[in-house]
Amino acid sequence: MGGQTAAEVDTAKFDELGKFIDSLNINRQPDRRRGYLIQVLHRAQHIFGYLPESVQNFVAAKLDISRADVYGVISFYSYFTDKPVGRYKINVCMGTACFVKGAPKVLDEFRRLLGIKEGETTPDGKFFLGALRCVGACSLAPVAMVNDRVYGNMTADKVAGVLAECID
Repeated sequence: MGGQTAAEVDTAKFDELGKFIDSLNINRQPDRRRGYLIQVLHRAQHIFGYLPESVQNFVAAKLDISRADVYGVISFYSYFTDKPVGRYKINVCMGTACFVKGAPKVLDEFRRLLGIKEGETTPDGKFFLGALRCVGACSLAPVAMVNDRVYGNMTADKVAGVLAECID
């Protein structure tokens, strides 16, 4: 945090999100407020790492929509999360191509080595493990992602090597 308090960091993050929302010129197109919601939530999750209640309330107020509408989108799309995730966000694709080519074994090995289930974060806050429906990289199936990096042609034998790359 570089000498800043947590409150100062949060204030800076809310300022950044507010400026982004203001840049969308939503007031010129009030009927499109809901249309901007996914774009705003993507940016908010990028800024905060997840979408806690305070962020959901902020987005709802800025877009002048209900928090229920905001939460409905967050709970529907698997990309969004309202819980803190680890520094390394690991997701295994469970789409048809990945599933058929062995993704369940890859996910099982991540579970075994990390000692957590999907949707959980390790106690040290380092790793989050999840499963996605499809990441759109079917030619590389099965696929795992660590943050924004895609690992194609994954096998259970490669999992330990992927985790080893996450050394601080």
